[in-house]
Amino acid sequence: MHLHFDCFSGISGDMTLGALVDAGLSPRALRQRLKALPLSGYRLKVSKVRRGAVHATKVDVVISKVAEKRRSWPQIRRLLSASHLPPTVKKQALAVFERLATAEGKVHGQDPALVSFHEVGAIDALVDIVGGLLGCHELGVKTFSASSVNVGSGTIDGTHGMLPVPGPAVAELAKGYPIYSQGPAVELATPTGMALLTTLTQTFDRLPPLVTGSVGYGAGTANPPDWPNVLRVFLTTPVPTSSLLLGEERIEADQVIQLETNIDDMNPQLYEVVMERLFENGALDVSMTPTIMKRNRPGIILTVLAKPEHAGMLTQLLFRETTTLGVRSQLISRTTLARSMQTIRLPQGRVRVKSVHAGKILKHRPEFQDCQAIAKKTGIPVQEVIERVMQAIRDRD
Repeated sequence: MHLHFDCFSGISGDMTLGALVDAGLSPRALRQRLKALPLSGYRLKVSKVRRGAVHATKVDVVISKVAEKRRSWPQIRRLLSASHLPPTVKKQALAVFERLATAEGKVHGQDPALVSFHEVGAIDALVDIVGGLLGCHELGVKTFSASSVNVGSGTIDGTHGMLPVPGPAVAELAKGYPIYSQGPAVELATPTGMALLTTLTQTFDRLPPLVTGSVGYGAGTANPPDWPNVLRVFLTTPVPTSSLLLGEERIEADQVIQLETNIDDMNPQLYEVVMERLFENGALDVSMTPTIMKRNRPGIILTVLAKPEHAGMLTQLLFRETTTLGVRSQLISRTTLARSMQTIRLPQGRVRVKSVHAGKILKHRPEFQDCQAIAKKTGIPVQEVIERVMQAIRDRD
């Protein structure tokens, strides 16, 4: 399944929980799954409310009396690591909290390890984040996309005094992601919501072509007049790959994500490693185009094509392995010739061959790496290995 977040009124942890329940997540199942988290002192309250002209589901984390203490990021990390959450959910939860702690640490001038949450805030954030991830897991969601995020406007009264909207933590978490301000002068996007969204989603665009299964509306706490303060989610299945016959050629059409970034300050020797890592993590194609950037600096446009479900991991890899500060992404349609794989056995070894129909002509392309491996092992020139493969195909046909 695929989940699209429509953040026209921002996003928060409780809005995410409400939207998932409204889209079909069982509150009973959610409560049961949350027992895997070694946490007490709270209960979930689910209710139907109205925000503007929209009917929505509100999920509140009602916290009982707790001790006046704080939980540090290392303590939360240990709690999550000791939980019995599904491995994928546990990994995602750790990534969300690390992102949140890093952002909070940066805006407060602290090491992330020293960032702490008041006990009430820690319980609330844990239930919102882990609950949202468990909800997606329960619904079978594998991939995510999102619209641009409306962060709201005005000011908020924080623990450190009056702050502009978006708050510093939200602004930090939103780096590299599309945001805008519209509507009432209230905070619409919270740090918890942005940390959850930006960890799960690296594809931010208009609603992509999808087959919608259900739509959910999660209500925010604020209820400004004449404004639908809700998060809308579309629980969908991606448009499947289509196949059609055009003349004598079988054409396949699907959709892929194109990731792109401009780089002008990286050691060129690193590009080989970056390309290898991208392919290892699901890239369908990687290309580098020389370009001239600002101040007449020579640079590279690094372009990656990938299935939507690999976009998040590949985007994070680009941030980690290159000097880029931003990655552009867009969902694009792709048309390809239908292809098949076969194996040709030579006395020296096996070679995979890709075959495609182009009109009445059947084209064969031996995998170069297989031919290169035989050439290295036997001392036969690579071109001769390729010719032997093609001759074996002709003899067989």
